[in-house]
Amino acid sequence: MTVNGTASREATAATPASGEAVGRVLGTQAASPLSFWVGLEQGKVLQLDDVVVTRREVPGHGPVLVAGVVTAVEARHEGAAYDSDVFLIADGALPAAVIEVAEVRVTRIEPEVFVPPLPGAKVYLAGAGDRDQALYFDVMDRRIPLGMGRDGQPLYVNFDFLDGTRGAHVSISGVSGVATKTSFATFLLYSIFNSGVLDAESANTKALIFSVKGEDLLFLDHDNLRLDESARSVYARLGLPARPFDSVHVFAPPRPGDPNGVPHVAARTQGVSAFYWTLVEFCEEELLRFVFADSDDERAGYSLLVGQVAARLKSWAEPVGDGGAVMIKGTACRTFSDLVELLSDQLQDEATRTEWTGAQTPLGTVNAFLRRLRSAVKPLAPIVRGDMPFYRAHSVSTSDAQVSIVDLHNLPERAQRFVVGVVLRGEFHRKESSGTARPLLFVVLDELNKYAPREGDSPIKEILLDVAERGRSLGVILIGAQQTASEVERRIVSNSAVRVAGRLDPAEAARSEYGWLPPAVRERATIAKPGTMFVAQPEIPVPLAVAFPFPAWATRPAEAAAPATVVSLDPFKGLPGIEDDIPPF
Repeated sequence: MTVNGTASREATAATPASGEAVGRVLGTQAASPLSFWVGLEQGKVLQLDDVVVTRREVPGHGPVLVAGVVTAVEARHEGAAYDSDVFLIADGALPAAVIEVAEVRVTRIEPEVFVPPLPGAKVYLAGAGDRDQALYFDVMDRRIPLGMGRDGQPLYVNFDFLDGTRGAHVSISGVSGVATKTSFATFLLYSIFNSGVLDAESANTKALIFSVKGEDLLFLDHDNLRLDESARSVYARLGLPARPFDSVHVFAPPRPGDPNGVPHVAARTQGVSAFYWTLVEFCEEELLRFVFADSDDERAGYSLLVGQVAARLKSWAEPVGDGGAVMIKGTACRTFSDLVELLSDQLQDEATRTEWTGAQTPLGTVNAFLRRLRSAVKPLAPIVRGDMPFYRAHSVSTSDAQVSIVDLHNLPERAQRFVVGVVLRGEFHRKESSGTARPLLFVVLDELNKYAPREGDSPIKEILLDVAERGRSLGVILIGAQQTASEVERRIVSNSAVRVAGRLDPAEAARSEYGWLPPAVRERATIAKPGTMFVAQPEIPVPLAVAFPFPAWATRPAEAAAPATVVSLDPFKGLPGIEDDIPPF
């Protein structure tokens, strides 16, 4: 080991870095291949998240680059012994020097000769090439813009950890209304679709978004009226166009009590379709289990009874007419309420109960099942029905547009669970049957802690676990958001290759689920401003503080610009047809 003057000569002999010199490696703090401290030169400043480099000449290996990210900065008086000395120093009565130091967490050593930087070695702000090396951007063959760093330069994520090549899935955590989780998820989708990483697959890659926050996500294909030139310049620096999503289709539940199934939305009138399930589909596809999609239902004694009744409905239900009604044991059911009343009569009658349950079932279990079933009539009646005047397209499909949005905000929580479970199961089975992972399907689901809680089991949780564990091989990528990662099933979070945190509650930030955040970053996350996210990915040892740009698409109805009017030469264009003759609203 070399010391004192020899160390300085070795540092000087090293190849100079390309950026501005800001200080030297401290000798009063131990330096290691994992971290070191920098003393700043007079007039130089380092801030959190700055990328710095130093070099050392190692015998037999040549110059070795040691690069890292600033994780702490401190300033103090050298020569002060008491707190009151600060006043004497300020008045010039006591000599002292102001010293600023910064802690650097090493991200990369190139070549991999794991030696510490030597005290006294010059430290530089990373130039373009060194910065790319320090953050592994130089080895990302397919990189996606995440936003801007604090140095005003773009930050990226490796698409290999999103599309299933080396990993998949994204977990986003943060305080509701402040962490901008949904905004970041939509920007990430936009960046994937417009960065060029998909190449020829771009047109066929799909996104499925479940929206629970009003009608804010229903205008992703509209220009944002609040987008200014400053925001446009950020998109230009990221290499992205500043425009809305190209292809969006919205699915909304029918208005309650409306016999025609008009979509229950207020602000949007075009590109919206109603979704519901007929009683025929409800019985044939055994959707009864999704009526009992709460984790409490699995702990109840009637969970086995649900499967038995669903199997009987599949066997005994016969279509009636063309509106989706069913005939069961001689009784016609045209509404979900009719079906529930039929089951109630059959299960409470001792003569027919065994036919449905398949074995002797305690009356208390049957009554608990029926109480839970009856409570579902009101929330599910608009979306499970057999009273439509004719069959028409009413299923949620991702084939119509690049981005499909399922609007849930007008549905009670019970119905929201039903929709999420049934739609996810359908899309997952579709991908399984296709036999190929391409094209990809991205699923954006907020409130993940409600659908896949850490405790208990439910049909939705089973599907989400399947997506987390097998979705990578099937091309189904989950972008899940939640206020509290500590309340989400561990296997879902642990299978997420990319983890993101916005503003965190202080108590939540202290949980072990955020161990991927260094202590200083955890503290910062409790005061992070909206639009700032901390992103961890497998290749980079430290999370990156990312500021993503203002959305180029409308995030609420008030921001939506009117879409461009296209003049059609077809004189019949716009006239209602057999499949879309829906009364105006």
